[in-house]
Amino acid sequence: MKYLEALNNEIFSIVSETAHNIGIDSYVIGGYVRDFLLQRGNSKDIDIVAIGSGIDLALAVSQALPNKPKVQVFKNYGTAMLRYQDIDIEFVGARKESYQRDSRKPIVENGTLKDDQDRRDFTINSLALSLNKENYGELINPFNGVEDLETGIIRTPLDPDITYSDDPLRMMRAIRFATQLNFEIEQESLDSITRNNERIKIISGERIVDELNKILNCPTPSVGFLLLHKTQLLHHILPELTDLQGVEEVEGQRHKDNFYHTLEVVDNIAQNTDNLWLRWAALLHDIGKAPTKKFDQKIGWTFHGHEFVGSKMVKNIFQRLHMPLNNKMKFVQNMVRMSSRPIVLAEDKVTDSAVRRLVFDAGDDVENLMTLCEADITTKNPHKFKRYHNNFKMVRQKIVEVEEKDHVRNFQPPISGEEIMEIFNLKPSKEIGQLKNMIKEAILEGEIGNNYDEAYAFMVQKAAGLGLIIKND
Repeated sequence: MKYLEALNNEIFSIVSETAHNIGIDSYVIGGYVRDFLLQRGNSKDIDIVAIGSGIDLALAVSQALPNKPKVQVFKNYGTAMLRYQDIDIEFVGARKESYQRDSRKPIVENGTLKDDQDRRDFTINSLALSLNKENYGELINPFNGVEDLETGIIRTPLDPDITYSDDPLRMMRAIRFATQLNFEIEQESLDSITRNNERIKIISGERIVDELNKILNCPTPSVGFLLLHKTQLLHHILPELTDLQGVEEVEGQRHKDNFYHTLEVVDNIAQNTDNLWLRWAALLHDIGKAPTKKFDQKIGWTFHGHEFVGSKMVKNIFQRLHMPLNNKMKFVQNMVRMSSRPIVLAEDKVTDSAVRRLVFDAGDDVENLMTLCEADITTKNPHKFKRYHNNFKMVRQKIVEVEEKDHVRNFQPPISGEEIMEIFNLKPSKEIGQLKNMIKEAILEGEIGNNYDEAYAFMVQKAAGLGLIIKND
């Protein structure tokens, strides 16, 4: 069957003509074909497989294009890439691969189209469209990939034990595709992932995180994390999460299963934000509960200080998985550390001073923090659910009112340390810090307004108690 409508972009006819001129057969393969058949929109990534040198074809195509785009050549991998308009096009020579046990880097040999389709991870990614003149647009479907697309199945072209053991990252890709496409992983393939889960240890943290990010960016991330857990991949990747699973009962008192609660929170937040790092914060917000869990005979199960413990654990996770140790990590840490603050506010009477402190401590992230805390409401009791959300509406309204009145977000005390030194003729000393902190606390408590005149009068009063005298001009 031919799919000429899939090849209506002029780049395909240019590749076809160029390949014909240099005597190479060529095909478009993989994700572009899959997404076209799924009607997922036009892909911005195109993979071209050449029966011959992919690099030679890329260089020749570049010369045939009007603007002669630069070609990036990766000789070690036998691939080349160019960008045409807003599309990234990768060229690779057809190849067959073999693997050594301790590495996911294959030993590569030249091969046929069938060899290249055999090495693909899943049947739905092995589909190819011919760019050759004699059968232009014809679909090559050796593993019933179209049928798997229609039935929503993730399946490997060859023995899944070989596919996953050769390149263990494919186990995570299977789960990621199942999550993105709302497909099911064939049972034999799912069992194979479980059998081979320890092989994930040879994969770099960067590649693992790339797949985790794609799962987190899905509309319902819990689908992927439940599969990671079921196959025990999650035990190797994020043991801090699997440690949350389970419910203990002592003297008739139980606590909730914080693992499944966490997945509910991640799904909730996915409905309200595309911020990947806020989704990470939702995933990690309760990781401190496992190491802080205790049973108190008077009050039952406690998790005292789990937010602070959890925020410290975030750094360990980011380091272990080679994630960015920059403002993104600090954002996740801050969200985890403050994750209970608005909840406590919503349960108590919402005072201006408590809201001022929340806004001051959260700064520009206060909206993200509120989004996280609202996602944290997973109670199945409709009355409690409504009450919590109504309380959060009050907190949000209070934040707006306090901000309009006091302007405490990211504020600095109206009087600087340098000015205090000048007023009281001081050298650097602890008294300067004490005065600045007194002014800040007075503003946050609502004792004085966030303005220079009130802060100055307050400072003079407090300075007298410290034995400080205003310098004579």
